[in-house]
Amino acid sequence: MSRVKRGVTKLKRRRNILSQVKGYRFGRSTKERVAKEAIRHAGAYAFRHRRAKKRDFRNLWTLRINAASRTVGFTYSKIIDALKKKKIGLDRKSLSALAKDYPATFERLAEQLKK
Repeated sequence: MSRVKRGVTKLKRRRNILSQVKGYRFGRSTKERVAKEAIRHAGAYAFRHRRAKKRDFRNLWTLRINAASRTVGFTYSKIIDALKKKKIGLDRKSLSALAKDYPATFERLAEQLKK
């Protein structure tokens, strides 16, 4: 059987790894072994933070709703409770957008909930 030389394959793999770590600092952008480790860590952080982003945004929406609801005489928990009792199917994201971008509409909604 003929011999297979691995130079081309090895170089291609190395180039691929180093292209992924372009812009990293120190040996992580030039040394293959350190670069592989950096890629592995970056992937783990990216996975973890994709989940954390969902938590962060929900917290932001809660803060916005709470701030806007206090200006109309509600608290966050009371406005959410009133929405559920009146069977108004607004989620926190859209409610937050109303509070931030359309405060007059949010006030009208709050008046509806007071009745």
